[in-house]
Amino acid sequence: MPTCPAPVRRLDPTAVAELTSAAAELLALHGSATSPGLLADLPAKSAALGEPLRRRLRPVDTADGLFVLRGLRIDDTDLGPTPGHWSKVGDAGALWDVALLLVSALMGTPIAWEGQQDGRFVHNIVPSPGHESEQTGASSSVLLTPHTEDAFHPGRAHLLLLCCMRNHDAIATTAASVRLVELSDADVDRLKLPVAPILPDDAYEQAQRFGGRPAPVPTLFEAPDGLTMRYDPAYTPQETADPAWRAAYGRLGDELARVSVAVSLEPGDVLVVDNDLVVHGRVPFRARYDGTDRWLKRASVRVEQRPTRPAAEADEHGYGQAALTL
Repeated sequence: MPTCPAPVRRLDPTAVAELTSAAAELLALHGSATSPGLLADLPAKSAALGEPLRRRLRPVDTADGLFVLRGLRIDDTDLGPTPGHWSKVGDAGALWDVALLLVSALMGTPIAWEGQQDGRFVHNIVPSPGHESEQTGASSSVLLTPHTEDAFHPGRAHLLLLCCMRNHDAIATTAASVRLVELSDADVDRLKLPVAPILPDDAYEQAQRFGGRPAPVPTLFEAPDGLTMRYDPAYTPQETADPAWRAAYGRLGDELARVSVAVSLEPGDVLVVDNDLVVHGRVPFRARYDGTDRWLKRASVRVEQRPTRPAAEADEHGYGQAALTL
């Protein structure tokens, strides 16, 4: 996998000051990044942000399907130690929660999930003891398999934002765009068929207990501007799929690995991923649990009326999970 820089959009000092000042004002007024009052005020506050910042936050506009927003500055000392579990974060990095929510609100509608991290709109991604080998953001010792975020759900985000708080070891996030793969027409047509389901991942314990029957979903979809993708091999049972479909699915995986890039985020970087085009993952690393481990904050954004998904998704049960919006 080549280590390749993602496209970068830089925020100038004026835009950074505007964004962080707006975040600080909201936080001072409401006291917590999870305050219902702060969440209610977000749309209006984000709408008042200036045009230079908006230009930097225009939609992903290359086949790479991602970019890095750069220019924010995070003080490692002020941040405090990396917690050992998302539930232990408290108010650490709260200013950046709000800044990330403002950025999210400029791009679309921030969403949260009732069944994940207590319904928070900003998730903390940290390695956690006992979860080293899982296929979730809390893992460390295994490759986090490239996947569409929340692929099991029809209401999944269109955009995924990962803000780096700490990354002393330059641990890479991996990314691969379906717009860069080379597949035969026969493979594409086969993967457009709803053959296998995508099950909820281990971060959604309630969804995993849902009693409804899993329904098969397409892996690829032809949108007006090209292919889009819904892909999570770690949670896609293939046992009952026909051999031809399994072979095509394997070739898609091989192609995604071929075009995959590794992006090592620096503190303050915000990686913006088009969740319809790009699968993301993470390379393995050894967690120390000494307060210096990698720490990201994650936000999910829905873009209304975006024609990137099959209409049939509206009939899916979503394993009983409800998305929360502002």
